[in-house]
Amino acid sequence: MRHVPVLLEETVAAVAVARDGVFADVTYGSGGHSRRLLEHLEPAARLLVLDRDEDAVADARALAARDPRVLVRHAPFSRIGEITRSERLPPLNGVIMDIGVSSSQLDSAERGFSFLRDGPLDMRMDRKQGVTAAQWLNSADEPELAEVFRRYGEEPEARRIARAVIARRPLERTGDLAAAVETVRPGARDGIHPATRVFQAVRIHVNDELDELDAGLDAAFAALAPGGRLAVITFHSLEHRMVRRRFRGWSQGEPLPRRLPTRDPARTSARMIVRRTRPSAAEVAANPRARSAMLQVVEKTGGTGS
Repeated sequence: MRHVPVLLEETVAAVAVARDGVFADVTYGSGGHSRRLLEHLEPAARLLVLDRDEDAVADARALAARDPRVLVRHAPFSRIGEITRSERLPPLNGVIMDIGVSSSQLDSAERGFSFLRDGPLDMRMDRKQGVTAAQWLNSADEPELAEVFRRYGEEPEARRIARAVIARRPLERTGDLAAAVETVRPGARDGIHPATRVFQAVRIHVNDELDELDAGLDAAFAALAPGGRLAVITFHSLEHRMVRRRFRGWSQGEPLPRRLPTRDPARTSARMIVRRTRPSAAEVAANPRARSAMLQVVEKTGGTGS
């Protein structure tokens, strides 16, 4: 399945505030958002592209070979501040973060992200770093497995599934993990495969996704120029809530001393531009993988970029 970027027009319209500015797409993926943004930008503009997936970086470098406005780095988005400084880029006018797994990753059995395609249990965004999903699943004890399934997958049967995983060891392929889950939760519910939550949890854990998002939000916001915008697309409730809390904190400012339940407007550093935008029914019909996506956009109102 060809990767279709979600909330494409809404995201680019929210971010492209200065056509000759400096922007970053820190989750390049298959490049849909980058290519559309470049169509909005003038020849003097710059676009910094980051991704930790080497396949995505190869695609981005092919784009950069055709468009001199594009600068590509193989890195996680939490390093955006470090990279803008090392490249001597000015504060950014806009940053796009699309936290979802790309269709190319899901559709490649060798990557191990999907229970729909049997392949090696890998799940690493950067295949040169970290432990694979199989290595972790085959070494973690029951409490650790259950905690990850519960925390990152919000899986109500976490403990029973952890026992099923241990009973089925060694797990080597995505089909092994899906089969272990199905011994506890047979059959789809509301059209959702029973292994969906567990695969999400394992992927988040293997890639340290929530800590990366936490650090990446701060780094991206710090790199913005006043008036610059950060657009974040998330795909599940853990990410939705993390982004919402961070944006709300920036836009509401720091609390005043205790017993004073108000906030100091002078301490606010941002304003909300898009609180929660979901894909239209037409977009979901055309691209079912967009159904859980949410776009949130914040604008920096004070301070300088990193």
